[in-house]
Amino acid sequence: MDAKTEELRAAHDVLAELYAGRLADALDRMPADRAVLGMFCDLTLAADLGTSVADIGCGTGRLEPYLATRGLSPRGIDLSPEMIRLARRDHPGFDFDIADLRELPFEDGSLAGAVCWYSLMYLAPSDRPAAFAEIARVLKPGGYLVTAFKAGDSTVRRGGRSAGLDVEFDVYWLSPDEMDRRVADAGFATVFWGGRPAEGQEGSPQGYLLAQRS
Repeated sequence: MDAKTEELRAAHDVLAELYAGRLADALDRMPADRAVLGMFCDLTLAADLGTSVADIGCGTGRLEPYLATRGLSPRGIDLSPEMIRLARRDHPGFDFDIADLRELPFEDGSLAGAVCWYSLMYLAPSDRPAAFAEIARVLKPGGYLVTAFKAGDSTVRRGGRSAGLDVEFDVYWLSPDEMDRRVADAGFATVFWGGRPAEGQEGSPQGYLLAQRS
């Protein structure tokens, strides 16, 4: 594992309890997020490819109950062992595993959908083509990918400092144009893109993209 990945994992091990407390009910306060995730759920079910979906970069597993109530069967993966420990503690009815999104633990064409909710923004530019190709690999033709990200110009920033826990890591506020290009290059067709202005303590606008694997 390279030094930047080690740094990211160690930082999120430290941040896990903070995230678990702050984000447990965050989706209840975010109608735009619920609307985009709901559209993903509806389209995935309508594609009639099964209900198995991956929550890639699941953190403490906060999305799993919502995805399940919408009829899907989610399985979460995350780079951070501590995030996975808390996900298993707080959401014992779901499967969670430690894994890197650049090397997903799923068979080729085994999933109806993939959720990357604020998890692609940690990828360095050199890692992005392989990561998007890996997501395409595990999806069935016709399956859907949905992602949320901090929208910006794709330059690197240092995250984690505001938590006051002496952690830092690289994070990218991703360009919507680049995201659209990345999914197209990986064999997806964009079916929805959108965004909203920053709210509260958010430092950037938020972007959303929903795409279907060809």
